[in-house]
Amino acid sequence: MSAQDTPAQGLPSLTAEIDPRLLEILVCPLTQGPLDYDREAGELISRQARLAYPIRDGVPIMLPEEARDLEV
Repeated sequence: MSAQDTPAQGLPSLTAEIDPRLLEILVCPLTQGPLDYDREAGELISRQARLAYPIRDGVPIMLPEEARDLEV
């Protein structure tokens, strides 16, 4: 495997894409509110909870303890 085959550390992998049908049914586990998909960051954003849930290998990690706080 070459350096080009592995994502740079700290950057989302190229597999952070998520099925649009899944986005239609996912909600924030804390607020039950809608989520916005940030393709560039590879995250699902809950504006109500001010949290960003990571997407790893195409799987959204919907655990509040895995989410990062959004800056105010």
